[in-house]
Amino acid sequence: MKKILTILILLFSSLNLLAQNSDIEMADKLRADGKIYIVVICIVIILAGLLFYLFTLDKRLKLLEKKSTSKN
Repeated sequence: MKKILTILILLFSSLNLLAQNSDIEMADKLRADGKIYIVVICIVIILAGLLFYLFTLDKRLKLLEKKSTSKN
């Protein structure tokens, strides 16, 4: 357990060394043009669709599990 904890501490402390410049030209350009909001809206719509699909799938699976347990 000590080895794993030591490895994790060293890994997280070295992440700053691997970080690149925080100067992201594409994001600055999108933000300046106002298009960053379109990108964020698209990501939110995609995530909402995935969550909706997963919840409906979970509901169907629960219904099938109920039917299969009632038959046994």
